[in-house]
Amino acid sequence: MPGQEPGGEHGPVRRPPAPRRRRGRRLAALVCGGLAGIVLILSGVGLATVAGMTRQAPAEPRPQPGAQARAAPTSAAAPAPVPVRPTLGLEVVDDDRAGARVVGVHVPGPGYTAGLVRGDVLLTFAGTRLATATDLARAVAASDPGRAVPLTVRHATGTYQQLTVTPGIVT
Repeated sequence: MPGQEPGGEHGPVRRPPAPRRRRGRRLAALVCGGLAGIVLILSGVGLATVAGMTRQAPAEPRPQPGAQARAAPTSAAAPAPVPVRPTLGLEVVDDDRAGARVVGVHVPGPGYTAGLVRGDVLLTFAGTRLATATDLARAVAASDPGRAVPLTVRHATGTYQQLTVTPGIVT
């Protein structure tokens, strides 16, 4: 018979060797199982959160047609209105000489609209000479928002210019 020795003796049956198991299979299965468990836990927490949020707050009774509406309770001390403060939309510092040097211009803003740029030095505001940035802050605070004011400027190039600026309000 085929596969037997010619002498007719039956020897041990030889099987082909079994394939070796790959080393990383157990680790991969463990990691995948752990991730699946974490996903299930997190989805359960998410569902519980959503389920908890679906509970409605106790409903207030609806007013009957024709019933008078109650006025909202008023407090004895109503908040005072915020005072309107005019602004130029500028950031200024004291200059080496007299005046207030512009170091920042807010876009959009009254200073930007008037044509002021960084490096300009403000010398007068509404006829008031400015020695420091504090003088400018006081002059702007005393001005009326929405009313055009003359302004004398020394540009970084050294040229002088008369501009008109309309102080705005901060909202």
